Amino acid sequence: MMLIPNLYGAPESVGPALVLLAALALDAAIGDPNWLYRRLPHPVALLGRLIGGIEAGLYPSDGIAGRSRGVLLVVLTLAIVVGVGWAVGAGLRMLDGNWSWAAEAVVVSTLLAFRGLYDHVNRVARALGEGLAAGRRAVREIVGRDPESLDAAGVGRAAVESLAENFSDGVVAPAFWYLLFGLPGLFAYKAINTLDSMVGHETDRYRHFGWAAARLDDLVNLPASRLTAAIFICAALVLPKSSAPRAARTVMRDAWRHRSANAGWCEAAVAGALDLALGGPRLYGGEPVEDAWMGSGRKAVGAPDIRRALRLYLAAGAIVFALIAGLAAI
Repeated sequence: MMLIPNLYGAPESVGPALVLLAALALDAAIGDPNWLYRRLPHPVALLGRLIGGIEAGLYPSDGIAGRSRGVLLVVLTLAIVVGVGWAVGAGLRMLDGNWSWAAEAVVVSTLLAFRGLYDHVNRVARALGEGLAAGRRAVREIVGRDPESLDAAGVGRAAVESLAENFSDGVVAPAFWYLLFGLPGLFAYKAINTLDSMVGHETDRYRHFGWAAARLDDLVNLPASRLTAAIFICAALVLPKSSAPRAARTVMRDAWRHRSANAGWCEAAVAGALDLALGGPRLYGGEPVEDAWMGSGRKAVGAPDIRRALRLYLAAGAIVFALIAGLAAI
């Protein structure tokens, strides 16, 4: 049953949960086909171009004026992408029967990152097994910190932290907002996430201008990060050599201490489940960033630990799939 009518491209007889289930299966099987995105821009790349164009017309500005223009950037971006989401849904509703929901599943799958995240982190595990230099090159693709400042344990922690946080940002949150508000909700979430990655930094350039994007990203990721932590705890129940009780205790003890309002929940759950210590001090853009440790286990995270985290990730993905299948059945 749809919470808000006419926001989905699929017919009401199919329902958004079934569309999402098909999209998750498609993403898990194929991921982002490189042959396609060598010829066509990825939807997130198009979002980046849109945001960059609007930003160019509003920046520079500082102080209160910078915050005001940053709010305007968010409002204009969301107005455009929500309109596009509604238009795409309306266009899909014009298709016949199965074509409508199948086409929507394809659209939704392009904005999920389950397979892509697994592949990226798995490449780090393989590269780190070859040596530190290879591990640094591989981890550069998925983290914003300075790879050259990382030792082998730092590369391992960065990979596991990225896996934990991006399971929320790339899978759970998009699914959550799609189920609530259809394609406009999904498009809006991806726009907010992209805005935060582009301008939501505490640098001299974006300290004021990116304030609205960063705060809104914190807000829209709040429910998904808590749900993600619960999913990881449940996954630890079924994964050998992991501990759900320790994961739950670590979340309750450490999640609130993280400098991010949401990342700590995901990282603490994984750290506790696998008896690791994640987070801690690191370098971003050459600047030291102090952060709390998530978990009280081993700080020396190696390639075998990344593979353990990947198995926990697969178990968590299976739980998400089962939950959505239950919604589809209802």
